[in-house]
Amino acid sequence: MKSQLRSSWVSTLAVVGVHWLLAGQAGAGPTIPTSAERGARTVATDANSQKLATAVAAVVKIKSKAIPNARSLATLGAEREGSGIVVGPNGLVLTIGYLIVEAETIELEDGDGKLVPATPVAYDHGSGFGLVRALTNLGITPIELGNSGSLAENESAIFAAAGGIDAASSTTVVSRRRFAGYWEYMIDDAIFTSPPRFDHSGAALIDRTGALVGVGSLIVADAQPSIRRLPGNMFVPINLLKPILEEMVQTGSSRRGKHPWLGITSQEVEGRVFISKVQADSPAERAGLKQGDILLGVGSARVSKLEELYRSLWTDRQPGDEITLTVLQGTEVRKISVKSIDRTEYMRSKSKV
Repeated sequence: MKSQLRSSWVSTLAVVGVHWLLAGQAGAGPTIPTSAERGARTVATDANSQKLATAVAAVVKIKSKAIPNARSLATLGAEREGSGIVVGPNGLVLTIGYLIVEAETIELEDGDGKLVPATPVAYDHGSGFGLVRALTNLGITPIELGNSGSLAENESAIFAAAGGIDAASSTTVVSRRRFAGYWEYMIDDAIFTSPPRFDHSGAALIDRTGALVGVGSLIVADAQPSIRRLPGNMFVPINLLKPILEEMVQTGSSRRGKHPWLGITSQEVEGRVFISKVQADSPAERAGLKQGDILLGVGSARVSKLEELYRSLWTDRQPGDEITLTVLQGTEVRKISVKSIDRTEYMRSKSKV
């Protein structure tokens, strides 16, 4: 049965590989390849198909259960499930960080249904990446890290979630742009794909060479906002991981991922930034910020977009800095000083239960 499945994987991915290998010939007009060209193309197709099969097989299921007093229970739930991607030796697995924050237990499941316990290695709030390590041998070849910067708009890629070839499908990159999230999060050059899939958490975005170029984070309504509202998925580009991977493994985080954190959820509406939620026991709550407040400025800088808010909060500032906000509360404009923290200080772990 396994050999039949493996054969199915390779043959299916071979079709995808041929499609991509020949895509560069589009528009060149019909040609008749020589026998030598046909032989070279077959060899290239077989090699590429094997790389794609290896890449898809590197995606495993990840299951976690949060500690009983996790601060993220209300938003992420107690039990979380998504995908992880084997990226290094000794069972190092990359995923999207919200699957593993404040985790009490973590398990990995390979394509054969084998369950393997895992331990958290790192979480980087700046990028959103998380790392775990399998506690026993997975027997899976790590995927190659690609160059997400070379993935262009309108280019095809493979969306691979846990589950092997049955959970892999073709997708299209519909836009590349900065992404500002409502939870004090912003990254440059995010990858937006369509059609949308709901099993995006920690999924792998694989390019035509079989290399990893992105990690799934969200489903969005505006994957291609410049033309029309098109739903899709947002992937965190793998190039954000490369400079910090070693540091994450060694220290559990990265210095560049540490920003002043206030503990607010914000929305951008008609040129104003509204606070839609204030986290309990956060710096924002202690300073007196409230749901419904309108953020007008940070220090001397005026803000009207989430992007402007984060740029003003983070530029030349570190966690622990006092930050003065100009806020409209009701009909009164107030100056409110907030002593920021590193977001990881707010999270709880098993040792803090």
